[in-house]
Amino acid sequence: MKIVFVSNYINHHQIPFCEAMIKNASSEGEFVFIQTQKVEEERTAMGWSDSLPSYVMCSFTDDEAHEKCLKKIMDADVALIGWTTDMSLVMPRLKAGALTFRISERLYKKSTLYAINPRGLVAKYKEHTAFRKAPVYLLCAGAYTASDYGIFHAYGDKMLKWGYFPELKDYGNDTPLDLKSAPGEPVKILWAGRFIDWKHADNALKVAAELIEQGIPFHLDMIGTGEMEDDLKQIATEKRLMDNVTFTGPMAPDRVREYMEKADIFISTSDRQEGWGAVINEAMNSGCCVVVPAEAGAVPYLIENGNNGFAFKSDDTDELISCVIQASRYPEIRRGCGEKALDTIRYMWNAENASDRLVETIRILMNDWGIEEGKNGIPSKKPDAVLETPWKTGPCSLETVRDESVVRDKALEYT
Repeated sequence: MKIVFVSNYINHHQIPFCEAMIKNASSEGEFVFIQTQKVEEERTAMGWSDSLPSYVMCSFTDDEAHEKCLKKIMDADVALIGWTTDMSLVMPRLKAGALTFRISERLYKKSTLYAINPRGLVAKYKEHTAFRKAPVYLLCAGAYTASDYGIFHAYGDKMLKWGYFPELKDYGNDTPLDLKSAPGEPVKILWAGRFIDWKHADNALKVAAELIEQGIPFHLDMIGTGEMEDDLKQIATEKRLMDNVTFTGPMAPDRVREYMEKADIFISTSDRQEGWGAVINEAMNSGCCVVVPAEAGAVPYLIENGNNGFAFKSDDTDELISCVIQASRYPEIRRGCGEKALDTIRYMWNAENASDRLVETIRILMNDWGIEEGKNGIPSKKPDAVLETPWKTGPCSLETVRDESVVRDKALEYT
């Protein structure tokens, strides 16, 4: 089975899934990742590598490379199309009626009011809705994706549950829980990301100020860099937080994971512009008690509130503080959440599991559409009913929610 994955650039969050796909495809064909642009300098400054694995082809270097990549896309049995601005690589395959999976976070990250732009709706129709009767499916990388695409009636019942699958660290007989603070020791709290406005890192400092006020021993590490770094340091200085807060600067991903493994609590403070939030996967895999915003795309998929983490409304700082205080005061609560978070990633939300399920779903779809491997032309028939997979939860199931408020409220229900 020949599979090609097209996206703007490969990163450390995608590599584990790509390597899992190679294992699934190796005995029957090949897997290729096509990168359509150079990695941004802002990302490399944060420790992202710009070196490329051997299975990556770049389409942006010259016309010859672009043509080779286009041929690879057209010859594939299955194409996975992530975010890219180079539609000249995408539209020929869509128009050919070849089996394709679009991968998308939510579209309207600031507001669904952007959906009423007539020019935008026309563009969305041409790129998505026009292929509603073709073998083109949407992998929803976030709980709010389906509701956004539903605004312009794209994909209908052809939307599957999906996400991001960073490296799964197998600790064997060891466990990162052994690295956490013992009862009575200061609680180790971690924030990691870019210091930009919609990440709202200043809310982490509000948490720190309240913990000091409450007399709770703790230390907060803030990993990252960005345009708001100086402002954040000034706030920390003015509020006399620097004895309890360390700005570490940017770090390579493997170093961030080391901090996560030692952290008791991981907090994210992003608003709805956080399409997924791969650091949440990583923190859960590291056994952290995560306190995360319900509006981030990953949260309704990954978090059972009060069971394997805590979800709060991103604009409710009091709720954020309350969750962190509860986890800080009660070691048994944060350890229990950390154990269950680790199991969630270990047994469900990981690259190998996602790859296995996607390949099995591909085989089901190829059979339903009458597509033979190696013959990726216009299919002989369309499914008579909604695809039913044997998986009701986790990646590549048809469990989607169109109503954003329902998803958010479900995430906010405490068990």
